[in-house]
Amino acid sequence: MNRIEGRVKVTGLATYAAEYPVEDVAYCCPVQSTIARGRVTRVDAGAALAMPGVLAVLSVDDPPGLTGDADAELALFGSRDVVYRGQLVAAVVAGTYDEARAAADAVRVDYEPQTHDVRLRADHPGLYRPEVVNPNLAPDTEKGDVEAGLAAAAATVDVTYTTPPLHNNPMEPHAAVALWAEDGRLLVYDSTQGTSGDRDAIAKTFGLPPEQVRVVSRHVGGGFGSKGTTRPNAVLAALAARAAGRPVKVAFTRQQMFDLTGYRTPTIQRLRLGADADGRLTAVEHVGYVQSGRLVEFAEQTATPGRVMYATPALRTAHRLVRLDVATPSWMRAPGECPGMYALESAMDELAEAAGIDPVELRIVNEPTSEPDSGLPFSSRSLVTCLREGARRFDWDRRDPAPGIRREGEWLVGTGVAASTYPARRGPSRATVTVDEDGDFVVQVAAADIGTGARTVLTRIAADCLGVAPDRVHVELGDSDLPDAPVAGGSMGTASWGSAVVRACEALRADGGQGTADTAEEVRADEELARHAFGAQFAEVRVSSVTGEIRVSRLLGVFAAGRILDARLARSQFIGGMTMGMGMALMEETLTDDEFGGFLRRDLAQYHVPACADVPAVEAVWIDEQDGLLNPMGSKGIGEIGIVGTAAAIGNAVHHATGRRVRDLPITPAKILA
Repeated sequence: MNRIEGRVKVTGLATYAAEYPVEDVAYCCPVQSTIARGRVTRVDAGAALAMPGVLAVLSVDDPPGLTGDADAELALFGSRDVVYRGQLVAAVVAGTYDEARAAADAVRVDYEPQTHDVRLRADHPGLYRPEVVNPNLAPDTEKGDVEAGLAAAAATVDVTYTTPPLHNNPMEPHAAVALWAEDGRLLVYDSTQGTSGDRDAIAKTFGLPPEQVRVVSRHVGGGFGSKGTTRPNAVLAALAARAAGRPVKVAFTRQQMFDLTGYRTPTIQRLRLGADADGRLTAVEHVGYVQSGRLVEFAEQTATPGRVMYATPALRTAHRLVRLDVATPSWMRAPGECPGMYALESAMDELAEAAGIDPVELRIVNEPTSEPDSGLPFSSRSLVTCLREGARRFDWDRRDPAPGIRREGEWLVGTGVAASTYPARRGPSRATVTVDEDGDFVVQVAAADIGTGARTVLTRIAADCLGVAPDRVHVELGDSDLPDAPVAGGSMGTASWGSAVVRACEALRADGGQGTADTAEEVRADEELARHAFGAQFAEVRVSSVTGEIRVSRLLGVFAAGRILDARLARSQFIGGMTMGMGMALMEETLTDDEFGGFLRRDLAQYHVPACADVPAVEAVWIDEQDGLLNPMGSKGIGEIGIVGTAAAIGNAVHHATGRRVRDLPITPAKILA
């Protein structure tokens, strides 16, 4: 199908958070901390209040009285403590955006600075073992004797990989418009990946019952996880509207987003792998070191992929976390699995070389019969099929047997492979289906379309279940007043919402008039299985021996993700993920400022992401996988698995081209030349 919303997007009629037409709207601009740690001693708003158009100044000098159990990230202006550079310490509300911005520059803030600590390192004295890692997993697992397995191995590797802070940078900046009604109900037009959760978080922050808050988010210009939880823009807009007595609009600048909307934690990952003479793993150890801010603990599940991927008699995974004077990291596309699989799949490539075994065959001979860590049976697992199909399509059998052999003029050419995995989850959701006066069907669910095509795929699901043409189905989403739905994240949106839509359609067919569904009980009763999507990524790179430039001349991804519900949408998601993975491998990096705190490279002129010219040939294919144990559609999430193995495949290809191994991302010309 063509996208349902395609026409309104390409004609500019789609309305995003900052674009809703609201009468008498005012504008709010934040004032951010210029220190990384300390206290605010005074906020001088006199000059700002005297400027034209200024309606109010919010600051820590006059706390707004938010509830005591509000999330620390959202309890704006409630404390004088500064725990990271860029933290919100004040904000100005004015009649126009220019007036608000000028007045924000006029606010003077005095600080009592303290020594800050912003650098993640593996020997940091503040490292500790968190109680859980995202989403609610055990931080450490161990089975078998890792040390004995390594001692008995015919080939071993002991390597450390690092990844830098990465920022999500969706096309649409984080924005919100807030209106308080006379009856005290709050309406927020927000850019969010989940209106139901957003409503609940805003209500909790203001001490309101959830029914007193409505969140609308009809279109979202990308999120990649950064809009998966409520961000300060929504609370700031509501506070400013209350102070000004009129609707207020907040739109963060690109630079402000680097501080206020989350990022992928940097990682340090040590891996020790051992294999016998046949390439069978004897031991796997994966330890991840990650950071969090001081406001909220966020522990990314970096070392968890080893619990899923390969058969081994001895397995140890561990996470260590340190709280630093930095903004709180959060979700970024395939959190945990993405950096974790980069390190694991790079180490597997090193092990293949040490053992003298083809990298594809090494992965195949270590295929498990059940999930290695839990012992649970897989609902379905087609990784070997993906590897073999990818090898066939990529002419892997013609690959040069050793690194650094193939040369075309100044260009060194190499190929690499890596596996991919991502959990296939679903959460409880509600949905309603009714018949309108024209005999068409209206589907209502508070899902979020963050650019993935949720409207389109839900239309197809409902049409298939009802046995009608898709043009007779009309999907309403993006409004917290609709039946509750979980976040568009964790690659579980379609599986969750679609399950509820199917059940509501079934109820409609049984009862007529209207069908409703709540899948909470069904999801709780799901059989205990290892539920994952898998894939194989192949990359060809060309590396200039003169400049160190790296060009990815070809990318191929082969995926096994249950039933593919719409080929066009699926291809878009897979290719988008792979392109983002290429950016992770070669370009993306946010630098931490040791001297002043905060981040350097705070815009898209300095934080580089791939352009079309960087991706000359990218291909995504999939195999038909029947898995009736997952959900009524038999589908697995596809929004994140595309990114997971790409960086490792490219890094492995760079090694094959040059004979040199770069273990810290991104792989830049300077690192190649060094």
